[in-house]
Amino acid sequence: MKTWGNAALALTAAAVLALTTACGQEKGDQTLGGQPAGAANPAGAPADNGYSSGGYASGGYGDAGSGEAEPAGQMAVASTKQLGKVVTDSEGYTLYRFDKDSSSPPKATCEGDCAKAWPVVSPEDAKAPAGVDASLLGEVTRADGSKQLTLGGWPMYRYAKDTKPGDLNGQGVGGTWFASAPDGKKASAEADGGAAEEGAEEEGAKEEPAADAAGLSVREDPKLGEIVVDSRGMTVYRFKKDSAWPMKTACTGACLEKWPVVAPVDKNDIEGITKKGFVTFSRPDGIKQQTIDCWPLYTFAGDEAPGDTNGQGVGGTWYAVSPEGKLVGAPK
Repeated sequence: MKTWGNAALALTAAAVLALTTACGQEKGDQTLGGQPAGAANPAGAPADNGYSSGGYASGGYGDAGSGEAEPAGQMAVASTKQLGKVVTDSEGYTLYRFDKDSSSPPKATCEGDCAKAWPVVSPEDAKAPAGVDASLLGEVTRADGSKQLTLGGWPMYRYAKDTKPGDLNGQGVGGTWFASAPDGKKASAEADGGAAEEGAEEEGAKEEPAADAAGLSVREDPKLGEIVVDSRGMTVYRFKKDSAWPMKTACTGACLEKWPVVAPVDKNDIEGITKKGFVTFSRPDGIKQQTIDCWPLYTFAGDEAPGDTNGQGVGGTWYAVSPEGKLVGAPK
């Protein structure tokens, strides 16, 4: 019995050593927001920063807006590589629309903390951009009695995390916030002048995954470059508040409704992806989660079709994953 016990201890030690070698020997990308990996939120801590709640990002903004409506002034149309033509206010800040609002009849639903993160745009002194029909401008009365600018019937907002003219940090947040095209529809690089019918997809705009697609593979995204996708072609993400070594997750509870975990994938069912630290993470909540380079992997509920990257940059903490397991497009 003593000999068997010693052997069992040796096997356990070997397993721990193997995991340590896979996840702990190389520093690599082991810092989170400038803090050591071990300083990430405990696994049981609420993950209320950087994911969407109630349709708008919860926290992670830095200083949120005051919620005070500010006039749009002389609006303009800006051309962007990412989204084509988008509408801005007189200072060049992007204007957004919220999917939970409505345009017919116009109705604004972003109130309270939401309106601090997404300051409403006042119709006072608003002038249509050059070349845009002025009849598209209107106003809606909010629940508190104040007035809000509408474009094509859609209430207009700014985003508190846009810190300079031309920023598009609000695009795709929560899968419900989108930059406005000149006619009030969702801005889209694929749309003809931003005037394509909402929800319509250009032929070939979205890639359908092959019937025998690998569990995890690599997709060449026109904006982000090489990113990891699952077998359905859906973009795979990492959360900066997680930790690779020791492996910890800061996305728990309601966070997982917006950011479902990537289930374990067999090593023989991947293409073009590093096998370094390709291990299964046993989360404290009992869920098994796949990792790359020991970083837990997720998808985003706001991505509706293969090729969508609506989770990119949400809250400044969620980013697509490179084939090496690195964050794609995250600020240095």
